[in-house]
Amino acid sequence: QVQLVESGGGLVQAGGSLGLSCAASGRPLSWYEMGWFRQAPGKEREFVAQITRDSTRTYYADSVKGRFTISRDNGKNTVYLQMNTVKPEDTAVYYCAADSGLVAGLRAPDEYDYWGQGTQVTVAS
Repeated sequence: QVQLVESGGGLVQAGGSLGLSCAASGRPLSWYEMGWFRQAPGKEREFVAQITRDSTRTYYADSVKGRFTISRDNGKNTVYLQMNTVKPEDTAVYYCAADSGLVAGLRAPDEYDYWGQGTQVTVAS
């Protein structure tokens, strides 16, 4: 199975930028559709973005569209989430997830097979 480790979280001022990374090991990242999710305190885990195996398609939650960008480098076994113009409501633990299925654009957490441990992002107002 694949192991996922997120990094890059931290404290950022509203309007600023932050970049997250998710490093995969154990199996090639290219085997998976990759997604980013987030979970704020007291809330359910929610979809943020997804990228297909070959990077030809990306999908975003409406709340982050135009501000966040998902990308991947299969050669480096890493997927990224660039967060720009962040808002206090972006504060959450961010998780990357791998989907071994064949359908792109899945947004439900239970469609994903493997998860990282999460990285905290806090946006100060």
